[in-house]
Amino acid sequence: MSMESVAWSTLYQGNRSLDAPTRRPIETMRRMGPFARPHRWRLAAFLALSVFSALLAVATPLLAGRVVDRIVGGGPTSTVVRIALLIAAIAIVGAGVDLLSRWFSSRIGEGLIYQLRTAVFDHVQTMPVAFFTRTRTGALVSRLNNDVLGAQRAFSDTLAGVVTNVVTLALTLGVMLSISWQITLLALVLLPVFIIPSRSMGRRIAGMSRRAARHNASMSDQMTERFSAPGATLVKLYGRPAIESHAFATRAAAVRDIGVSTAMWRMTFVTILTLVSSLALALVYGLGGFYAIRGDLQAGAVVSLALLLTRLYVPLTALANARVEVMTALVSFERVFEVLDLEPMVRDAPDARDIAKGPTELRFDGVDFAYPSAEKVSLASLEEVAQLDTRGGETVLHGIEFTAAPGSMVALVGSSGAGKSTIAQLATRLYDPDAGAISLNGVDLREITARSLHSAVGLVTQDGHLFHDTIRANLLLANPDATEADVRDALRRARLEELVEHLPDGLDTVVGERGYRLSGGERQRLTIARLLLAQPSVVILDEATAHLDSTSEAAVQAALAEALADRTSLVIAHRLSTIRAADQILVLEAGRIVERGTHDSLLARGGRYAELYRTQFADQAA
Repeated sequence: MSMESVAWSTLYQGNRSLDAPTRRPIETMRRMGPFARPHRWRLAAFLALSVFSALLAVATPLLAGRVVDRIVGGGPTSTVVRIALLIAAIAIVGAGVDLLSRWFSSRIGEGLIYQLRTAVFDHVQTMPVAFFTRTRTGALVSRLNNDVLGAQRAFSDTLAGVVTNVVTLALTLGVMLSISWQITLLALVLLPVFIIPSRSMGRRIAGMSRRAARHNASMSDQMTERFSAPGATLVKLYGRPAIESHAFATRAAAVRDIGVSTAMWRMTFVTILTLVSSLALALVYGLGGFYAIRGDLQAGAVVSLALLLTRLYVPLTALANARVEVMTALVSFERVFEVLDLEPMVRDAPDARDIAKGPTELRFDGVDFAYPSAEKVSLASLEEVAQLDTRGGETVLHGIEFTAAPGSMVALVGSSGAGKSTIAQLATRLYDPDAGAISLNGVDLREITARSLHSAVGLVTQDGHLFHDTIRANLLLANPDATEADVRDALRRARLEELVEHLPDGLDTVVGERGYRLSGGERQRLTIARLLLAQPSVVILDEATAHLDSTSEAAVQAALAEALADRTSLVIAHRLSTIRAADQILVLEAGRIVERGTHDSLLARGGRYAELYRTQFADQAA
């Protein structure tokens, strides 16, 4: 390794060690155990190879010194050749050891990344909807990428680095002291010139890197929002491309300027350390040469000292930063554990069971509910705020009680914010009630397995969300085992068969982000086809036609008729004309059922429902 390489390595180590150390290192290290345990034999082999590699690294300079001594001493030639062959053999063995060590490192590192990512991904999927409504997606994705990679370094880089550097330092220092303790001590005098600038310069560079990272994150957020179909449409509608361009250019220019400054500071630091390293090398050659000429030291020893010098500074500077290096890696583990420590609010009971398919009764029995506060479902770091919002916990549903008999339709109407969508979310067990119970055929939802519940209860929302995937993949999400005939039948019943047949790629047509390549009515009918493919016994419609024009609404209503046939249904309606045939209409206000009955009986009563009905049709007439 050249002296310039030593300088770059020193700067790299100093720059990496600037993250805030974890506040709970012992607890974090204890919790790392289950993730490390599957790799314990690979870790042992990796560390053994690292020690062996350090031994080989020290052997080469000593052999090089012997070659010089034989040359100066005039032979014999055979000895020089044998030593050269031995150096070559060590190089070959070293290359093999490095490759094998790299294989172990990769297996450990990539295996750990796999474990952490799947653990976080699986855990996040158990979190309530409130978690996703509060969390910034980019911050959550960063936990699965940056922090997982940082945690992986604790094993594949930091741990092995500490062991290797300790062995290398001990061997190198011992050999150098045995050759010439005077030269070795003088060389160590220059060590602070390596460590002190690496800390101070590293902080400056890290500060600039953090500013650049913030600007890059802002650019990423801007691109994510503006490059989505709704965001791009909004910018175009309000004629703001120039303003958006200026905002983006300002952030990009800041990153550019920081990049130039960082490059210059890095180069200045490396130049200084390379100069100091060269002076240290000159000291070894000068003082060593003086001793060699006086006969106090052999020429080969001078060469060995010069070669060993480069192997002395790297482990010394690395170990000087080792504690902070370890703490930095533990920070990544702690940030991953932060997510894993969030308790899911909805989970299967130990004795949860499946429910039989067939006609199903949905019952709400005295249900009270309050949305959870932020500290129960989120993290300040995931919301990227200094402190979590303390609001929440206020009851939004009070004593909700009704029964939807098998095959019947219950409609929910009321003002915006009355609690209609909350009832739909509780019926699908996206949340659990705080009081009372919700049951299917007399079985509390909390006693039913999630898989069985979600196969029995289907929900169609007003936004008709689709993944950026093919039509086929979006449909099979509801029933992966569905046959081609099943898919075609669902499309036919959702009034989409003709549309799909005329698409260039048919069922393999990609619908785009959130399905924006389809019209609103087509998206909604595709979600209904997905529901039909799932074949639930209870269907919940949350204002499924609220944002559609008359033509699209007619097509969707026809598809909904197929979806609701012979099924228990809970319908949240914005247009009251669509629920006239409901078996029971519930009128909600402020989280309470204030009226219930059929369309005709509620109109005759002249209460809140009649008021809503008259207002809506008066608005339509106007």
